[in-house]
Amino acid sequence: MVFNSYAFAIFLPIVLGGYWLLRGHKRQNLLLLVASYVFYGAWDVRFLLLMWFTTLVDYFVGRRMQRETDDRIRRRVLIISLVVNLGVLATFKYFGFFTDSFADLANTVGVQVNPPTLQLLLPIGISFYTFHGISYTVDVYRRHIDAVDDLPTFAVFVAYFPQLVAGPIGRAQIQLPQFQSDRTPPDGDQVRSGVWLILIGLVKKIVIADSLAPMVNQSWEAIQSRNAVTLVLAAIGFSLQIYGDFSGYTDIARGVSRLFGIELLRNFDQPYLSRNIAEFWRRWHISLSTWLRDYLYVPLGGNRKGASRTSFNLFATMLLGGLWHGAAWTFVVWGALHGAMLMISHRRDRPIRTGIRSIPSVVITFGLVTFAWIFFRAESVSAAFEFIKGIITLQGGTMDWSLLVLLMFVGPLMVVIDLAQRVRGDDAFLASLPSPLQGVTVGVSLLLLIVFSGGASAPFIYFQF
Repeated sequence: MVFNSYAFAIFLPIVLGGYWLLRGHKRQNLLLLVASYVFYGAWDVRFLLLMWFTTLVDYFVGRRMQRETDDRIRRRVLIISLVVNLGVLATFKYFGFFTDSFADLANTVGVQVNPPTLQLLLPIGISFYTFHGISYTVDVYRRHIDAVDDLPTFAVFVAYFPQLVAGPIGRAQIQLPQFQSDRTPPDGDQVRSGVWLILIGLVKKIVIADSLAPMVNQSWEAIQSRNAVTLVLAAIGFSLQIYGDFSGYTDIARGVSRLFGIELLRNFDQPYLSRNIAEFWRRWHISLSTWLRDYLYVPLGGNRKGASRTSFNLFATMLLGGLWHGAAWTFVVWGALHGAMLMISHRRDRPIRTGIRSIPSVVITFGLVTFAWIFFRAESVSAAFEFIKGIITLQGGTMDWSLLVLLMFVGPLMVVIDLAQRVRGDDAFLASLPSPLQGVTVGVSLLLLIVFSGGASAPFIYFQF
């Protein structure tokens, strides 16, 4: 059985009710751990075996590094964690990609290669929970945190169900202390802000992302029959779809977690209002961009070894960030495009305009991000180029007026949400509005959810990563 929205609507109140009946963080952690394993095992119980394996390795690696004083031994022990986590990720997610790519390269030079094949299911959320483990062992190695001496506490950090399958990526320095201390029931303000975050997330997911998904898919399935304008609209539509889908999930996860008295990392900060690519990556998928910065970009040398080395580090980091998303050349190209744009942005280093004067920069940045999303969305690199060719050649064909009408509604809706959050400085800004306005907003939101929930629900995009 896979959790759907109805099953989750029953599952969550039961867990939440039992959670606050317990006293002491260890008992609460045990309940959260069982709930997390039930939640994850509902996709495929076999996936739990892999999670248990990496969890045990990282737990004992952390304990050994905590006790050890010889830095050479500590480094060797850390390597065990890195090899296990990255090895698991490489085997289940990238084995076929690398072997097939090698075979294709060999075939181009006339060498016939028959690569081995492994028929493996991709465990859902594997990219997220392996990064949880790596952040923990590296932080223990750097002595930024102490190793956890309680296995269930560490296990719930790895498997915590609100963020398990699509983030935000947990950081041990921030989240472990929350699991290691007693928690008090949320007060009225925390409950209201948590519920508002869930409501905003549902609007983003159902009203914006799910309504756009079928129309965007139709354009991608019939590229040659759509005119250039429709292809541009489909590209913009996917930009809004993936933002509504992913940030909507994050809002829901943060809202649910707040009801448990636990704060998750803020993962989005109105990224489509960014004025350049560097700012975009400070606002988009923040838990990933900061993870890549702290555990890849900085160890590579960061910006400490001259402009050329900085450019290389930026490009390499984004290239691997693209590959993190999936085992396909489309993600590699997407990462390379962002790496190249970050290199250019870093070298130009111009002052950022503010206010109305920033609008052209925001539009240009959104256009560049949308262009890169074409490769992210495409089934293959050739399909992406076919899509781009249809635009630049002003291809004729069918005009999708329904997509245009929908964008004219959901586009301003997303801008209003982002601008309100930016002005109020709070993701759950609705909780601070006057009561009458809150009532109107709840009514309108529920009406929109009812109207737009009639179609097929699209899976969360980041569940595949």
